[in-house]
Amino acid sequence: MPNFNNSLSSKLPKIGTSIFTVMSSLANEEGALNMSQGFPDFQVDPKLIELVSKNMQQGHNQYAPMQGALRLREALSHKIDKAYGVKYSPESEITITAGATQAIFTAISAFVKEDDEVIIFTPAYDCYQPAIELNGGRPIFVQLHAPTYKIDWQAVKKVISRRTKMIIINTPHNPSGTMLSKEDLMELDKITSGSEIIVLSDEVYEHIVFDGKEHESICKYPGLTDRSIATYSFGKTFHVTGWKMGYCIGPENLMHEFRKVHQFNVFSCNHPVQIALAEYLEDENNYINLGSFYQRKRDLFLDAVSTSRFEPITCNGTYFQLLKYDQITDEKDVDFAIRLTKEFGVASIPVSVFYHVLLDEKVLRFCFAKGEDTLKRAGEILAKV
Repeated sequence: MPNFNNSLSSKLPKIGTSIFTVMSSLANEEGALNMSQGFPDFQVDPKLIELVSKNMQQGHNQYAPMQGALRLREALSHKIDKAYGVKYSPESEITITAGATQAIFTAISAFVKEDDEVIIFTPAYDCYQPAIELNGGRPIFVQLHAPTYKIDWQAVKKVISRRTKMIIINTPHNPSGTMLSKEDLMELDKITSGSEIIVLSDEVYEHIVFDGKEHESICKYPGLTDRSIATYSFGKTFHVTGWKMGYCIGPENLMHEFRKVHQFNVFSCNHPVQIALAEYLEDENNYINLGSFYQRKRDLFLDAVSTSRFEPITCNGTYFQLLKYDQITDEKDVDFAIRLTKEFGVASIPVSVFYHVLLDEKVLRFCFAKGEDTLKRAGEILAKV
């Protein structure tokens, strides 16, 4: 049989196994506490499990509509209207997706053409850049720096060109735990006003917000809603990351193009889960208190590491806490993360991997979507480092 290895030309030649897979595998090998990959280690609400089982038994086991089950889209339209005061049409402006990552990939595929430029703020979640490059686009990077990770909008203006097709924002922000402010969204509105630039807003942690702060969604800004696609995750909100269920919202003209791609790379998503989620959303108590739920976990973890030499960076949202370690060692963050896993038994993610070029500010990311015992044990271990 011919060997094509030497003739294959990779479309993503610089992409290897993700750091999340590497660190989770290492945590498993070493029997370490896995605070690297962002997934909860506690049980799902039994009510939600029962709803899924009920809808399987009632026969919702064949293809859902391509756009998603109408009942779920109607529930989401009501939820968005109540939260942000804007009405998205269930028929034409909301699509159910196989997780937020698929929604992001589909949105980029629908709008980014060869040589189009897409602005990304780094450190950034790792699915943005590959999707842009696979579609022939060019990622344009604007770096954010510890400890504030604040966007310099003057720097953004300087990199906008006639080729700029899209700006990707993420709030609350993974990996930093920071949030965009009202002023940030107003600046983004000004910058994109009168242009054909599309905003892709990754808002998967919309309900995981702390200390009395409010999530600033693009939904709250009429000028932005007209030219924005926003993505969300049921997995993050309901502790079911393995279900890979999310949704996407946008004005009808953008959603029309989004669905052209969606119908061919996914077509439709898990039907009984969609009907179950529609029922579950009827009680807003199932998500409205998520911020306080995770704030208790954040505070527990911060208290547990308070006697350590790690320096916490303020976390306003998400379920990730950054810890600066420059008072402990001058090792590269990747090396220190590996050593911390092997020698001490706590796995984290080095923040430098979220940048397009090496920027090592001696910061590690820890996921606190864990049980209390895990958080306390992790704190006890880190206090000894």
